[in-house]
Amino acid sequence: MKTQIVELEKKYWQGMEDHNYETVKNLTHFPCLIAGKNGVHSVDEASFKKMFESGDGDKIKILNFSDIETQVIGENSAVIAYLIELGIEDDKQKAPMKCACTSTWIKEGEKWTCVLHTETELSKQ
Repeated sequence: MKTQIVELEKKYWQGMEDHNYETVKNLTHFPCLIAGKNGVHSVDEASFKKMFESGDGDKIKILNFSDIETQVIGENSAVIAYLIELGIEDDKQKAPMKCACTSTWIKEGEKWTCVLHTETELSKQ
């Protein structure tokens, strides 16, 4: 199951990179919880779509996943924590950023969805 959770997380990020809303939506449990530099939010599907579409200006490129840790909580829930390095392309060609992320996945029926995601940008050293 741990491998499956890693693959789901990578599929989610690939959907973000490809700006494929259907992929990301199908892997998200609504309402979902999101925590990051903009605070903590409970997000319904309509708000999620609006947030997703507002990010169209910045194109992300997944550069690296590392330090992946997963923990199965039960047959229907698991958590994952990892580091991700993202390239951000815009008019100014921003430098890559590295984030520590966590996600909580739940299984309802045969479908896994992400119910909680956190991102913390790591300070540059």
